[in-house]
Amino acid sequence: MSESVFARVAAGDGTAINEVMKQYRGLVWSLARRLTPTRADAEDAVQEIFLDLWRSAARFDAKLGSETVFVATIARRRLIDRLRRHKLQLMMASAVELETIADADAGVSVEIMADGARATRALGLVNESQQQVIMLGVVHGLSHGEIARHTGRPIGTIKTQLRRGIARLRTALDA
Repeated sequence: MSESVFARVAAGDGTAINEVMKQYRGLVWSLARRLTPTRADAEDAVQEIFLDLWRSAARFDAKLGSETVFVATIARRRLIDRLRRHKLQLMMASAVELETIADADAGVSVEIMADGARATRALGLVNESQQQVIMLGVVHGLSHGEIARHTGRPIGTIKTQLRRGIARLRTALDA
């Protein structure tokens, strides 16, 4: 039985990574195109995946699965991470857009604008992670579980941050 190409990559064989790229570029490219919004994103993702394969080569164990499964698993994980980051960036950008639209709308009453300014100032008094959780929960309507998945934090932490952040907001708004 010949030595795994990933064992050779892990050992520093310069030609082995080229073999990995040649053998698995079709698989990685098809996964990337399916799970990224644009061709440019797919190209960036493919580069990240092959870099991750190079870094992770020593973890390959033929007893746990084939090389193809190893490549597909790493590619899938990397692509899911990219999707989560992209979705979170879009949600945060939409919150900024909402604030901009509200500020620009001449028909918005002065009282509503003053309340919005007070709320924005109060939101600035809570820490960054609480701000993120509040925005995801209150503005975007995500559940505790969805927020936990998006942020990668435990659900108990999310509940605590949300509860403490909203309590701080109430205190600041009442002052």
